[in-house]
Amino acid sequence: MFDQALGVAFVPERMPTLTRLLGRMLGDLETIQTPAKRGFTRARPFVAEPAETCFTPEPWLAASGSYPSGHSAMGWAWALVLSEMAPDRADQILARGLAYGDSRAICGVHYASDVEAGRIVGAALFAALKANPTFQVDFATARLELARERRLAR
Repeated sequence: MFDQALGVAFVPERMPTLTRLLGRMLGDLETIQTPAKRGFTRARPFVAEPAETCFTPEPWLAASGSYPSGHSAMGWAWALVLSEMAPDRADQILARGLAYGDSRAICGVHYASDVEAGRIVGAALFAALKANPTFQVDFATARLELARERRLAR
């Protein structure tokens, strides 16, 4: 998802700490957004106002709440992490994170407000994690892994 923006292919086996860090963030986002989706119970655009989508939605997607967008939360949270790890590529990484969320509205599976709410969730999670000592240690190690891969790719 961020390979081009980072300027290096993401190979989990070569960046195990970064892989684990991003995976845990995904779990954290699920913990936050699942109750929100259930609480708001907002129907997705293609359910509420049948229209074309970029892909044929799976049946489970129609039953899943639209607000907030989990993909937007994940894309933005990961963009914030990666842009701090590779500040020289921050513009490209942040643009990719924004585009990932935007694609959810463009493809008709979220409203624009779902995407914005997802980005807020992602930013809040990143802010909270930055204060977590375990995250800080993993972040430092993951940054070194990514820097090594970027040097090898040159």
